[in-house]
Amino acid sequence: MKFSPWMMAVAVGLLAFLGSIYTVGEGQSAIVLNLGKVVRTDVGPGLHFKWPLIESARVFDRRLHVLDAEPERSMTTDKQDISVDFFAVGRIDNIRAYYRATGGDETTAVSRLAPIIKSALRNEINSRTLQQVVAGDRSQVVRDQLETINRGAATLGVKIVDVRIKRIDVPQDSNVLDSVYNQMRSQRQQVASKLRAEGVEQAQTIRAQAEREQAVIVAEAERDAQKLRGEGDAEAARIYAQAYGRDPSFYAFHRSLEAYRRSFSDGNAVIVLERNDPFLQYLRNDR
Repeated sequence: MKFSPWMMAVAVGLLAFLGSIYTVGEGQSAIVLNLGKVVRTDVGPGLHFKWPLIESARVFDRRLHVLDAEPERSMTTDKQDISVDFFAVGRIDNIRAYYRATGGDETTAVSRLAPIIKSALRNEINSRTLQQVVAGDRSQVVRDQLETINRGAATLGVKIVDVRIKRIDVPQDSNVLDSVYNQMRSQRQQVASKLRAEGVEQAQTIRAQAEREQAVIVAEAERDAQKLRGEGDAEAARIYAQAYGRDPSFYAFHRSLEAYRRSFSDGNAVIVLERNDPFLQYLRNDR
């Protein structure tokens, strides 16, 4: 099948048209190269045109990316060896610088960015003790070095938004593990001793308060008992006085019977009295 010249022209024109357009998605930016030389940068989302054959477009994702790196071993100021595992969150900030520094290769960018972050974190950890690194604010460790990290990352056209420390481990081949455990044990013992002392103090306070309340209750009860006893004795004396005033002889007889009852209550009492003693007046047959 033979193609006419106009069909060949249409085909060439179509290929040229298709080779002259490119699209940039949302969250992306592009650069245009003219025979390998950057001629346009920061091309935003949408449909764009370029010269076919002599120009090419490279599209890059400018959204945030997570950079994972191998744990880095560092030394604290108290000569303790630790392993710091971290990740970084960043994005392309300058496409021209990014392309010139990495050729647009993400693997190259990561391999060159990781040492910058590790060096900054190492410097910060080297200025702190193990206790400050483990128990302190980890975000503060990163915050103090984020500006330094971004100065180095700017040469790659990258901006680091955040760096997070995932975990801090003690290498198994060092003697730090025992030191950390001993320090943690000492801290827990201090907390336990403090709580125990506070408990003993509270117990003594509660016990002293209870003893004071007991003494007050007993004293008030004894006071009320004395008052009631006095009132009872006064009432009994009044009744006795009334009874004596009505019939003195019966009252004397009753009092004598009470005296006899108390004197001979155990059945073994022996009382030596004169025959005419008044105490025995109600026991004689002549009455």
